Amino acid sequence: MQIVRQEYFQRVVSYRDKKIIKVITGVRRCGKSTLLQMFRDYLLADGVEEGQIISINFEDFEYERLCDPGELYQYIKERILPGRRMYLILDEIQNVRDFQRVIDSFFIRDYIDIYITGSNSRMLSGELATLLTGRYVQIEMLPFSFSEFVQIHQMEDNLERAYQQYIETSSFPFVAELGSDRNQIYDYLKSIYNTIILKDIVARKKFPDVMMLESVIRFLADNIGNPLSVKKISDTMTSGGRKINVRTVESYITAFMESYIIYQAKRYDIKGKQYLKTLEKYYMVDIGLRNAMLGSSGQADTGHILENVVYLELLRRGYEVYVGKADNLEIDFVAIKADGRIYIQVSATVRDAGTLERELKPLQMLRDHYPKYILTLDVDPPADYEGIRRENVLDYLMRK
Repeated sequence: MQIVRQEYFQRVVSYRDKKIIKVITGVRRCGKSTLLQMFRDYLLADGVEEGQIISINFEDFEYERLCDPGELYQYIKERILPGRRMYLILDEIQNVRDFQRVIDSFFIRDYIDIYITGSNSRMLSGELATLLTGRYVQIEMLPFSFSEFVQIHQMEDNLERAYQQYIETSSFPFVAELGSDRNQIYDYLKSIYNTIILKDIVARKKFPDVMMLESVIRFLADNIGNPLSVKKISDTMTSGGRKINVRTVESYITAFMESYIIYQAKRYDIKGKQYLKTLEKYYMVDIGLRNAMLGSSGQADTGHILENVVYLELLRRGYEVYVGKADNLEIDFVAIKADGRIYIQVSATVRDAGTLERELKPLQMLRDHYPKYILTLDVDPPADYEGIRRENVLDYLMRK
């Protein structure tokens, strides 16, 4: 079952034949390879001949020798058709040593249109960024949004049940093909986790203490939505009998973020208009993956799970997302785009008057005219509190 993810697909298509490298990034198994296969099929259907497309998946052992940059260069060069537009589609390019030099050498040829994917954000740092500054566009993919999940499972008539299934199973696309078999889903999610931890992080970074690495990521997963400092994480691990210094914790977190398994939301002082360097929050790329890591202990944290879901949705919608600070009060999310911003408070319920007052207070302190929301799981009609809109979070997630 091939699931067309229209928003990502249309973005790729919109850059076709434009003199810019299309770089598709995201966590493993979020659908990058499928997206490129769909684009390849689209090219063929649009009259492009098979020989004009050079497509390589570097996870396929058949292309193992092409992980050498010289071999890859020669392989591509031999298949270029003189005088024809060529499409170069390279999947999981980070497996190729010094791949940026190969990409750069073909980019300078006007008739080659280049598309690459990678499961590690480091591919966009260092020499690649230096060589290709201003010459690539990044399309960052995430697993299914809630609205995509609802559409795939045809659950529009019961959003509450759909949400429960969304956070209990997974947003990874392939899980939709596993039906309701929780054991198969668990095994699949554990395989993703093991691949990311052991192949993408331990093997590449040469971290010697795998148990400590896993302890840190489980701690982050168990504390999604909580303000954390690197020192607090280090102190917590050390107090548990496993000494670890701040620098090591920082290197672990960087590796988790580079592999797109963990996302960091920095704090933003709204009144001072400055970014703060302490007490960031962390979110998981998929709640199902978190469940597989933590077991049943991770499923009871309703409010922070909902916060995680909203955070990822804001990323999908193209926002830069921060944790807001207004004097001594906190706003869950300040979501910023070039054309403005929105403020969002997330709460499982605000039917209690005290809870509603607590969620309203930091938003009421803001004197600008940007949209302000309180999103909850309460199945109640929307309400407005002097410009602050309260609405059902599932309705918000379903809107385009």
